[in-house]
Amino acid sequence: MNVLVTGASGFIGSALDPVLAAGGHSVRRLTRGAPSSESEFRWDPQSGAIDPQALAGIDAVVHLAGETIDGRWTAAKKERILRSRVDGTRTLSDALARLERRPRVLVTASAVGLYGDRGDDELTEQSEPGTSFLADVVKEWEGASTGAEAAGIRVVRLRFGIVLSPTGGALRRMLIPFRLGLGGRLGSGRQWMSWISLGDVLRAIEHALADDALAGAANAVAPNPVTNAELTRTLARVLRRPAILPVPAPVLRLVLGELGGELLASIRARPARLAETGFEFADPDLEPALRRLLDRG
Repeated sequence: MNVLVTGASGFIGSALDPVLAAGGHSVRRLTRGAPSSESEFRWDPQSGAIDPQALAGIDAVVHLAGETIDGRWTAAKKERILRSRVDGTRTLSDALARLERRPRVLVTASAVGLYGDRGDDELTEQSEPGTSFLADVVKEWEGASTGAEAAGIRVVRLRFGIVLSPTGGALRRMLIPFRLGLGGRLGSGRQWMSWISLGDVLRAIEHALADDALAGAANAVAPNPVTNAELTRTLARVLRRPAILPVPAPVLRLVLGELGGELLASIRARPARLAETGFEFADPDLEPALRRLLDRG
């Protein structure tokens, strides 16, 4: 297929590019900067501008672009988090809907942050949204792709959990303190964490591109979530280091502000839609996944 990708230089996008190419697909990339190759095209999500050459003859779109949530959430930062997701998705969705020859599928990133802090509740794609800043962002983010859906394009909203890879994301940030024996649980450690390996994220995207039965929301999380305390113990065991320095919830909120509160949210999501459409995880369980990712078998 001819696949158009946004966010191709990001954590997930940079790993997806060679996977798609290896699968025989032709990959184009949307960039907000100056294009540096024939496969790159300019877009400006805020103004709604997209180079029309980027959209000509495309069969599928993978939309991953968005402001990172890392860092203290000032009012300006929160506005960038929201607008980058909503404006970018709406710009892309509406442009696809106007095409005479539309792509077959739009796979757009989303997040299990939609569910908010839900304690021990088991959450599927049918569960109601929660109440938090991230939950509100995700609701608007997902709603911004309805233009493509109304135009008959199959839209898949992959709700990512915590993506594990030593090359980026949460695991990469955890490795230095844990290797120094300075790791520990966050808050009580009882909060559930829905995780997925980067490899399974890439396979889930490929699955979403190929399987016409998959549409709407799909939780992109491993089938076996863990509590924060279990994640902490498991990572420490794999690295053969102690993990005895917990970060109290008040300290986390003091250092990170509102983001600290979101990191303490308990989200126990289940990948019901992926399972229903026959997706098989390469990394369903945390400890074998970490041992493979960190080459500690």
